[in-house]
Order: sequence, then C-alpha cells, then structure tokens
Amino acid sequence: MLRILAITTALTTATLMPVTGFAAGESSSPPKKTETTQNCFKARQWDPETKKFVRFSEKVNGVWDANINKCVRPDKTSHLDSETLYKAVRELAYAGRYHDAIKVLDQMPEQLDDKVLTYRGFTARKLGDLELANVYYQQAIELNPDNILARSYMGQGKVSEGDLVTATLQLREIQNRGGAGTWAETSLRDAIATGSTYNY
Repeated sequence: MLRILAITTALTTATLMPVTGFAAGESSSPPKKTETTQNCFKARQWDPETKKFVRFSEKVNGVWDANINKCVRPDKTSHLDSETLYKAVRELAYAGRYHDAIKVLDQMPEQLDDKVLTYRGFTARKLGDLELANVYYQQAIELNPDNILARSYMGQGKVSEGDLVTATLQLREIQNRGGAGTWAETSLRDAIATGSTYNY
C-alpha cells in the first residue's frame, strides 16, 4: 500500500507534459520475434545501430554463449529512440520476460509519459499485481484520457478480477473516444465475452 501511495504522490505532484494518443492498430497482432528475444538474454536488447559488438558472459542452457551479438544492457540504450525501446518492451513482455521489460522501461527518458505508464501497468498486471497495475493505468488515463490502450488493458484486468461492470465502462469509453473497431476495443470486447485476456 505504501508503494502505491508513493507512486501516486510522485506522479500527481510532477509537472506533466501533454502526450499523444496511440495508433489505432498498434497492438493488433503479437510482436514479431527479433534478436531481442531470440539472441539476447538477461534483460539485454538488440541494438540495430551500434557498431560495438558485445560478447555474452552468461550461460545459456548451461553452456557459455560464444556468439557475438549486438546486445546491450538497458542502461546502455540511451542512444536508442523511444519507439525502439517500446518495441523491445512489448516483445519482452509478450515473451513472458516481464522483469526484463521493466528494466527497459526504467531507461525510458520520460517516465511520466502515458505510454510508459501503460506498459508499466501491463507488466504489473502480468506479474499478478492488479492493484499496482490499476494505479499505473489510472495515471496514464489521467495524463491522456484518449489513451485507449490503457483503457483496454485496465478493462482486461477488471475482467480478470471478475468486475465486468467496470470493464464494460472502459469499453464504452474506448468507443466514445473514437476507438470503435480498433484492437483496443476488439480485445476488450472479446475479453468481456469470453473471460480470456490478451498477453500483448
């Protein structure tokens, strides 16, 4: 409870900048596997730009990985643009590597961006902390009421909790905010109808 209060206080007292909404089809399909989840381990992600090659010093399946890959630790990704980092977060989360996704999120330059908060909510929900997830989703929606992805994820979390009334309210909000026909609406509608939520 103290952790949630601390997060809420920090987010509400900070100076907030305007942010943009999500593209309608952003999450319409699972993320494609890239080197980030196929060749990079221990929270590292693929760096498509750097010329510096890094040798893994981790064991993979009990064997020292002798491959040379352009995999970098999250704290060495400041030269990467936000969209590249978001893609890595989404791919790691879809692969079930939620803690690794969080480490990449920690390196995002704007921590109070509604998109960062949305993904923090998603990873918290997938790790079973629905209360913390809802704090993040609510903060994302307060920053950007038209963030239909946050509304969809929050609604899916409510489905997991058995709260179909609140999930339906979020579905209506998505539709009223121009989200009819988007993945955000479709996925939440399906979750309400079937009880199954999405992992991307």
